[in-house]
Amino acid sequence: MKGYKIEERAIELAQYIIDSKDTVRGAAKKFGISKSTVHKDLSERILKINPTLAHEVREILNENKAERHIRGGMATKMKYSNMKEDKVG
Repeated sequence: MKGYKIEERAIELAQYIIDSKDTVRGAAKKFGISKSTVHKDLSERILKINPTLAHEVREILNENKAERHIRGGMATKMKYSNMKEDKVG
C-alpha cells in the first residue's frame, strides 16, 4: 500500500469492509498495514472524506464488534477440540 494517498487508502479500505464484511484485523492483513491504521482510517479519516461511506462502514464495524465474543468463543472451542484430538490419537 506504499505510495497511496491516505484518502485513497481510506476509501479503498471502506469499500473493502463494506463489500466483504471483513474485520479490522482481516483488512489490515489483506492490505499489509496495522490494525491501528485501519481503525484510524475507518473511524476518523473516512468521516471527513465521505460521511455516507463512513456511516456504512460504522454499521459493519459495530456488527463485527457485537459478534466478536462469539468468534472468540468459537476459536477457543476449536483450539481445545484440537488439543483433545491430539491427546486421544
